[in-house]
Amino acid sequence: MATPAQWLAGARPRTLPAAVSPVLAGTGVAAYADGAVWWKALLALVVSLALQVAVNYANDYSDGIRGTDADRVGPMRLVGSGAAAPGAVKRAAFLAFGVAGVAGLVLAATTAWWLVAVGLVCVVAAWYYTGGSKPYGYLGLGEVMVFVFFGLVAVIGTTYVQTETWEWAALWAAVGVGALACAILVANNLRDIPTDTLAGKRTLAVLLGDRGTRRLYAALVVVAALAVLGVAVVTSWWAVLGLGFLVLAAPATRTVLGAAVGPGLIPVLQQTGLAELLWAALVAVGLVVAG
Repeated sequence: MATPAQWLAGARPRTLPAAVSPVLAGTGVAAYADGAVWWKALLALVVSLALQVAVNYANDYSDGIRGTDADRVGPMRLVGSGAAAPGAVKRAAFLAFGVAGVAGLVLAATTAWWLVAVGLVCVVAAWYYTGGSKPYGYLGLGEVMVFVFFGLVAVIGTTYVQTETWEWAALWAAVGVGALACAILVANNLRDIPTDTLAGKRTLAVLLGDRGTRRLYAALVVVAALAVLGVAVVTSWWAVLGLGFLVLAAPATRTVLGAAVGPGLIPVLQQTGLAELLWAALVAVGLVVAG
């Protein structure tokens, strides 16, 4: 029987930064546009956090029953380690999906009902990342979907439910947050190249190889830095505060480019998650001050 601490470990420590960052960035843009609605921002945070938890448990369940996590370097997985029954982890995933769905329905009812369709697509994408007979996470498409759903959809959606307008700054903010969300996954998959190769899990890292994956990580950090400038160009130069994320991203990049492997890459996951959170927080502060 898994302990409460083990269940929390199953949700992964980078869940909170990855969930909070899109909402912070999107709300910062809404504040600059003088359209921030704080109760909607809180509901968007509930949706984001619940989806993050759901996708983590869904991945734990699907990878666990396939045996992908049988020999794992990173944080403990509940099913793979035998700490929890597969059915229990699957129920936890669907409970989290349910929480996200309820909060999302409230946002749709008070904004636009077509957002229900967006929410359903998000849930399907979260489940089939590693679920189903042909999970797209095993076909090298994980980073693309993370960029789309935890970058573009999450940030632009957070801004839209508050302002109900299109904001170019939200697009740039989504690119920055999405790039760093992808960088987290790239670092994770870089660490797991040996075990994923043996398990037949063809992640983008497996397809690119060690050197190509390290270069991709560095490129994503550069994209995130350029996105800060993009936000500043269409709003205010106060947004360049966001470049402070490099305080954390730069050492993480040095570690990745320095050929760290296995457990040596675990700190990179933590640094990148916090860098994403810092990116969003500093950009949001700059936009609030400018607005």
